[in-house]
Amino acid sequence: MKAAVLAEDAERFEIRELQLDRPGPHEVLVRLVASGVCHSDLHVMEGTLPVPLPAVLGHEGAGIVEAVGEGVTRVQVGDHVVLSWVPSCGHCYYCGIGRPDMCDEAFSIQLQGSLPGGGMRLHDHGREVYHFLGTSCFAERTVVAEQAAIPIRRDVPLDRAALVGCAVTTGYGAVVRTANVPQGASAAVVGLGGVGLSVVQTLRLAGAAQIIAIDRVPEKLDLARSLGATDVVDASGTDDIVTPVLDLTQGRGSDYAFEVVGRPSTIEAAYGMTRKAGMTVVVGIAAPHEHISLNAFAIPSASRILTGSWYGQARTEEDIPAILDLYMAGRLDLDAMITRRYELEEINEAFDALRRGELARGVVTFPQEGARSDA
Repeated sequence: MKAAVLAEDAERFEIRELQLDRPGPHEVLVRLVASGVCHSDLHVMEGTLPVPLPAVLGHEGAGIVEAVGEGVTRVQVGDHVVLSWVPSCGHCYYCGIGRPDMCDEAFSIQLQGSLPGGGMRLHDHGREVYHFLGTSCFAERTVVAEQAAIPIRRDVPLDRAALVGCAVTTGYGAVVRTANVPQGASAAVVGLGGVGLSVVQTLRLAGAAQIIAIDRVPEKLDLARSLGATDVVDASGTDDIVTPVLDLTQGRGSDYAFEVVGRPSTIEAAYGMTRKAGMTVVVGIAAPHEHISLNAFAIPSASRILTGSWYGQARTEEDIPAILDLYMAGRLDLDAMITRRYELEEINEAFDALRRGELARGVVTFPQEGARSDA
């Protein structure tokens, strides 16, 4: 099968023919139909997010089950699935307290570049190739843990469904699960990629009265308006994004601020634009070596809540089908979020566009008979 491989010390993908093992016990072989182009993959390419290489990246995928290993009960051949990059084990401490997004086993495989139990199913002429986040979606096929394959309704176009593997679920969960934003609240959203636009849309669904969208790209600001933003801040000509938010909120700051960039400067700004006793939610993934600086007096005196949201605190078996139901009911617009579709051989072009800030979401597609990818 063809796959996009990122080698050691490489900054671009190479399309290679890899060997893929059959699924082992409690594993599933999925034929990919679509895979989203995400900043987390770009962080790996740029060396700011260290993972074992060579690897097949991609973690926002949807496809069709082609084979199942021994003991698999959640899905069967022919099922349409969205892949989850946090395949929670269901039995560790964090799964037990209702936080499957913090699953110890899922974190372990993310660091090891393997499947649960250390399984490796990708090979390049005898050499093992690492799995990225247990999904490796930039390939024609992939083998994942059973719990990573979330069955979905078959009438959803799979290129739209792929976005729910990461961007949409992360943004949705940040609003619904992490912040639990109430009707009538005000919120600021810093960064309008796929995740940020999903935050904007979910805030609209939650009934937020004021949604302030902030980005440097005018086209993304226009898109945010069409998806529910009530106000926009063009950050292209200034480093000060706090003052405009204060001006738009009578000097108080927003009730909630969502940082969806993953930079220390924007995290600090999001904290600064949050009102006293409000909540700042950091969704963007910064490099592991980076730090932020906050005024120590402001922590107790302003009493803001500063928290993170990893994968939107997703409970994927509940959230992914629910989000797709919202899409099919016309309440969530996934169509508008796809800026461009690419073939696998164009994947480097897709990431060049992502670097330039041109994409809300790019999608790599693998057209095939029997799957709706662009209907």
